[in-house]
Amino acid sequence: MVSFLSLVSGSSGNASFLSDGKTNILIDCGLSGKQLAAALDCAGFRAEDLDAVLITHEHSDHIKGAGVVARRYKLPIYATSPTIASMNIGKVERFVEIVPGESFEIGTIGVLPFSIPHDAADPVGYRFEAGGESLAVATDIGRMNEYIMENLRGCHRLILESNHDCRMLECGPYPSALKKRIRGEFGHLSNDEAAEAAVDLIRSGAEHILLGHLSRENNMPQLAMVTAESAAKSAGIRPGCDAVINVASRYSVTAVSS
Repeated sequence: MVSFLSLVSGSSGNASFLSDGKTNILIDCGLSGKQLAAALDCAGFRAEDLDAVLITHEHSDHIKGAGVVARRYKLPIYATSPTIASMNIGKVERFVEIVPGESFEIGTIGVLPFSIPHDAADPVGYRFEAGGESLAVATDIGRMNEYIMENLRGCHRLILESNHDCRMLECGPYPSALKKRIRGEFGHLSNDEAAEAAVDLIRSGAEHILLGHLSRENNMPQLAMVTAESAAKSAGIRPGCDAVINVASRYSVTAVSS
């Protein structure tokens, strides 16, 4: 059985976990070593059994615990070369350079990194092949494009960014420059953009979409959910029957169940 979990998700920290029962992979590590161990323990796993850490990009909410965790458990860190150069997490067991578009394997799990538009050195999302399933992590995306969608179509389970509600962002307390960055082509996906992508992905076989990386100031879980479910219903999709759509918890484990 393949376990696919969001450990924490949001602007304050992000980490996901994938296991096929033989290989255990951490995707990003935006939480402390202690928090990671507690989250995995809560889900019935052990940090000591991790095999690798994959990094999407170098922003602190994705890497702040990566160095400590990699050293503590003697784990290799996989990331693109520009991301590795930008991380500044100290000496670790081993860095493994990856290239967007070039697949590789970690134990029994196949991994395909793909480029995403975000204001980082060389950010990527990940598609996985594990236990006969296709799964993906796709967050921190300024604009959804056909290249990304091609890498996501056919996935059974996905973590998909639904960062902000456009109206809440515009009316919120952020300074103008930050608002412009968030809604720009190298910022974050809005609820409306995520909903549009979700409809396409469900039509191409997605069974469970977990909306993640929600902004604490510019979004609400119920709002992200309603936006995605409304778009699905308008497209003739029955949420809960044809596919599951829900929202990742900011501070606790959420399963992307099969």
